Amino acid sequence: MARRPLPRILSNGSAQIARSRELARTAADSATDVLHPLITIARGLRRLASAGRRRVAETPKDKRGPLLFMVASAILVVALMPYGPLLAAVTLMAAAAWHGRDRTPPEPDGPDETQTQRLQSLHEALVPYFSKAEDPAPLYAHGGDWEKTFPSYEFDDTGRLTHLVIRYPAYFTDGEAAARGRIEKLLTAKSGRGREYHFGWDEEGNQVTVTTLPPLPTDTAAQRFVTAPGETVLGFTDPTEIQRTLPLSYGEEQRDVPPVVWRTGIRSTEPHLLAVGQPGSGTSTLLRSIALQALQHGDVLVVEGGGTGEYACLTGRDGVLAVECGLAGALASLEWAAHETERRLIAANRARQEGHPPPEDTRRPLWILLDRPSAFTHLAAADDRTDPQALLQVPLRHGRAAHVTVVVAEQFDAMDTLSDAVLQHTRARAVLGPVTAQQVEAVLGAPPHTTPAGQVPPGRGYARLGVGPVHRLQVPATPDPYDDATSDAHRQAVLALLPLRSTPADAQPQQQEQLPLQEQEPERVPSESLPAKAVVVEQA
Repeated sequence: MARRPLPRILSNGSAQIARSRELARTAADSATDVLHPLITIARGLRRLASAGRRRVAETPKDKRGPLLFMVASAILVVALMPYGPLLAAVTLMAAAAWHGRDRTPPEPDGPDETQTQRLQSLHEALVPYFSKAEDPAPLYAHGGDWEKTFPSYEFDDTGRLTHLVIRYPAYFTDGEAAARGRIEKLLTAKSGRGREYHFGWDEEGNQVTVTTLPPLPTDTAAQRFVTAPGETVLGFTDPTEIQRTLPLSYGEEQRDVPPVVWRTGIRSTEPHLLAVGQPGSGTSTLLRSIALQALQHGDVLVVEGGGTGEYACLTGRDGVLAVECGLAGALASLEWAAHETERRLIAANRARQEGHPPPEDTRRPLWILLDRPSAFTHLAAADDRTDPQALLQVPLRHGRAAHVTVVVAEQFDAMDTLSDAVLQHTRARAVLGPVTAQQVEAVLGAPPHTTPAGQVPPGRGYARLGVGPVHRLQVPATPDPYDDATSDAHRQAVLALLPLRSTPADAQPQQQEQLPLQEQEPERVPSESLPAKAVVVEQA
């Protein structure tokens, strides 16, 4: 049976709408050009009328009568003169046209002297990189014309470059990362340090576009994000990189911000995450943000190797299986997680063989969050015990099919202690803190398209999901609510997202904790074997 063609309004409706908009825009521009003299005269009459009202208002009341008499006399004389009304009308229109003219100063056609000098110096600096001795007609030469090499440019109010398009000769090796890196380093130094630049290389057109990136907002507090189950917001990035936006609340204001969304679950290609950074870079903040989002639909197991107690706010909460700070508790928790992964796989396989859907307890997501596992590696080697990272092989290898997700946060100085299983199966990566382009490439597998800044706020870095592009990243502010240095607004935002504390069946449910902090001390429970919904806390 032949398919009927779509109606014309559905097949090319978008083209007709675009054409209609273009026609309407053209008609509006034409009408503006035709009516421009009338618009100018009307604007001038309005300004003259306003000036007359101000003059009458400024005149004292005892002098308004004589003033009106003089005006009436002048009008009468003009009316009695030959061609008087016509001359008065012409004079009035001329005055209105003069007062109604556009008084905004015209924009300069080209750069000023300082901007020209800056562009010429940049052209001279690129000569050694974009010229060869055997080139008969070099595009770059000392004392050459910079207008041929910089077809487009923009400056800010301070005279610094914000946008620049650079043409380069076809024989430049733009396919080599080292050659592009030298040009990017030079442009960063000449355009102004302390800012981040995005470099867009067009190999086909032999052009590179340099754009100054605005700083990412750091005032995004922890909140409920509008995401589907299985989606986790790692942070926020530039609007030019992501087409999707999320509505966020900034006090009473609401803005749409592009997020970096990490998708987990059975169909995810990047089921596990590795976050690397310097001390104080925000890796713990990222793990807390992920934990608060994961508790909406799953269970969380936290293993902290730093022993700083930054996850004490999660202790005893609904959905938090354990918060471990010691080696024995970490081994027990991760061993239980490995057995739980195997149990889920076996139960799901049996259900499929019998023709039934997987059991509900095997489909509930389980999140394993490890902060600085290298600390346990040294302790395990000293006590001749099993390395906790060895227990991660089963969750890492089979976690996607069992709805188990592993998130590891480590510092740069301990990257060599991470096991091969962690490095191999964590395809989603994040780098936080002040880093170099070489460090970003070593962790993410690809260099960033921007120049890393020397000083960045906590939670600022880069992220890459699998083989995708490298995005700038700003983690939402999710501090430890028990820290005295935390602001009250951020503390209340985190406490509002925490689930209620777990209580025995015969006890009354507790209400959501608020300040003061001394009333929020977590309960201590002895470490035992981990059944589901257990809470274990062990001091290092």
